[in-house]
Amino acid sequence: MKSFWALLCGALVSACTTVGAPSGDSQALFDDALFAAPSVRVAADEVLAPSPAMRKLLHDEITPLLRGNDPRRALVEALHRGGRLRLEYDAQVTRTAAEAFEARAGNCLSLVLMTAAFAREAGLQVRFQKVKTADTWGRSEGLVFAIGHVNLALGRQTASLRADTLWQDWIVVDFYPDQDIRRHQYEVLTERRVLALYMNNKAAEALAAGQIDDAYAWARGAIGQDPSLSGSFNLLGVVYGQRGRWAHADRALAEALRLEPTNLHAMGNRVGSLTRLGRDDEARVLAAELQRRQPVAPFAAFDEGMSLLRAGRYEAAEALFKQELGLTAQYHEVHFWLAVAQFKLGARASALEHLRSAFDNSTTPQQQALYGAKMDQLRSLGVR
Repeated sequence: MKSFWALLCGALVSACTTVGAPSGDSQALFDDALFAAPSVRVAADEVLAPSPAMRKLLHDEITPLLRGNDPRRALVEALHRGGRLRLEYDAQVTRTAAEAFEARAGNCLSLVLMTAAFAREAGLQVRFQKVKTADTWGRSEGLVFAIGHVNLALGRQTASLRADTLWQDWIVVDFYPDQDIRRHQYEVLTERRVLALYMNNKAAEALAAGQIDDAYAWARGAIGQDPSLSGSFNLLGVVYGQRGRWAHADRALAEALRLEPTNLHAMGNRVGSLTRLGRDDEARVLAAELQRRQPVAPFAAFDEGMSLLRAGRYEAAEALFKQELGLTAQYHEVHFWLAVAQFKLGARASALEHLRSAFDNSTTPQQQALYGAKMDQLRSLGVR
């Protein structure tokens, strides 16, 4: 699942776990007068709702396959291996269940929502889960994102549930490319948390697109769904910062840190808000704590490497891109620009290897098309 962190010129927005309880006065952090009405409908009721087309597919083609079999396995087989849905992993936008079905594509959260809608319509129990892995990193329009991952587990039909149902009675369904689900532990998520994560993603996507009013509305909605999600307050703080309302931003970021004192994303953002407010002593203390917890910021080496690459200093750029891989090894652009530097240095076989890694770690069909074309160009030169 995409869960984002961001800040002006490197600040941070996240939708990760929390360790505190909501303060009860989160409504005091909102100032609707600073924002115009959103351009889209911001509501939770459509997120998990199946469309008429989904119900028709389920009732006409899939339900007959569920009889006489374990309906959970039969549903997964029918949806994702039977050719009825040719799904494409696409992390560019977070979609509702119905939108993912219509597009036949989505990020892991969108595909989880779609499968959950089908499963509930079939009478199955659904459990949402956050996969306990280290976040990966991404960037868009100058904002840095921390990317987490969710999946779901399917339980037995309501009529067949037993009081002694065990963990192994659930079947895990996961959509992340190359994700080995057997190696990880999970945190069970409430439906309200999942809805908050959906809205938090929409807020971050709107923020990256420069749609500040929409971003505020989505962040507000996320907090309304789950006021214990620290990442939503962090994102709200970034939104206020985009409006130049640094006192508002600081209050939201302080709430994010109250909920999760070790949230590095909110910590980095609050250093910025405190500095803007002239509270330099507090900013220095917090910056020192952030430096202690995160000695190297994501993409710092990458940005320096890009400057060296543009200056034609290919060896120095290559070294920095390799250094960046130690922190953001799953980010496709690091592999791509490392491949460019190595091509310039004549290391064509190694360049092709990193182009393959860029392709494997890409998250949209457009990225895959770009990297696939670059690989074809290298192969046309006889590189294998």
